Parts: sequence; C-alpha cells; structure tokens
Amino acid sequence: MTINTPARSHFERVTAALAAAAAAPSQTMAGATPYELMLAKLAADRRALKGVQSVARKVELKRKLLPEYADYVAGVLSAGRGAQDDVLVTVMVWRIDAGDFEGALTIASYALTYGLTLPDQFERSLASVVAEQFADAALSAFMDGGTFDAARLERVDELTREADMHDQVRAKLYKALGYAVQDSAPPCALDYLRRALSLNDRVGVKKDIDRLSKLIEANGRVDDSASGTDGM
Repeated sequence: MTINTPARSHFERVTAALAAAAAAPSQTMAGATPYELMLAKLAADRRALKGVQSVARKVELKRKLLPEYADYVAGVLSAGRGAQDDVLVTVMVWRIDAGDFEGALTIASYALTYGLTLPDQFERSLASVVAEQFADAALSAFMDGGTFDAARLERVDELTREADMHDQVRAKLYKALGYAVQDSAPPCALDYLRRALSLNDRVGVKKDIDRLSKLIEANGRVDDSASGTDGM
C-alpha cells in the first residue's frame, strides 16, 4: 500500500491537472499516464467490490477506497477541459453511494457541463444516474425519519433539467424535492409533488398532495382572518 504523504498528494494533483489540461473536450483521457494508472487501480478496485455480496459492505469498501482517488479528482477538476474520464465519473457514483453528496455534486457539475458519459456497465445516462441516486438517497432518509439537504436536490434538478431521462426518474426527484421542502415551503412542495404526479401517476404522492392542499388552504383562511382582525 502506498503511503500518501503531502508531497505525493501534491504530485498526484499536479500531474492529473497537467494531463487533464492537455486533453481536449473531444478527446478522452486515454493514454495520459496519471489516467492510465488510476484506470488500472479502478479496475482492481471494481474486482474487489464484485467479490463482496453485502451492499452495506460494498458501501464501506467504497468509503475506504475513495480517498485514494481524491488527489487525482482534484487535479482533473482544477484544470480539465472536459475530456471523457471514466475514473472521474465512476468516483462520482461511488461518492453518492458512500454518502459524500457534496463531493459527488462537485464532479457532477463538471461532468454534466462538459457532457461526460458513464462507462458502458452503467447502461444509463449520467444525468439519469445522478437524478435517481440523489432522489433515492433522499427518499430513503425521509423513510427512516431523517432529513436531506433540499439545496443539494435543487442543485441536482438545476444540473439535470435539460437532460433527457425517463419520466419516472424525474418524478422521483420531484417527489424527493417536495418532501424536502414540505415543512419550510408548503406551496413549493405542493408544486413539486404535482409535477411528480404529472410525470408518473404511480409515484405515490396523491395523499401528500391532498394533505398539503388542505394545510395551505387552512393557513390561507387563518391569514385572511388575521388580516380582517387587524383591519378592525
């Protein structure tokens, strides 16, 4: 195992940045030494993950492996010009799996801006994977009684808004957005849930729409009553 000293981290960031800067958007990172080294590491790590059956253990392994890619990713993001990079986009997916949502969004912003694609084994577009995995993570958190940062979901929506994807995926993202803001902004949440329902009538938000509609209507009556009292 290689010891990751500050000097080595700096070297890896710089060499990755130089390689990324030299690759034009119409090219791939193939052939660049730092990329080829990380691609070989990625292949070995994917084999290790394939040998693990437990999903929870796969996630734990990804959390252990991800720091080993951090310097390469930082270098590419600092100087890259949008060349296709299978290492970068795979790390993005792993970061979502591992719960590093901010780190994943940093890569997603770069990857979606430049139109990068996922390796063939994913069989879906990058935008679709980002939208669905963030939505799934948020909905899972809500189901467990937890929370999820609405701003991150809003960023995902912004990044993927113009992308083509299955209606069911976008509906799931709107459902997650609706749940994320239902306490802080009920009218906004209602709008998200209605959009989700319009895309997929089986998304499971009809009762939530009824509940929020009644809540907003009731609050409106209270506000009207308060305004009338103030005017007396």
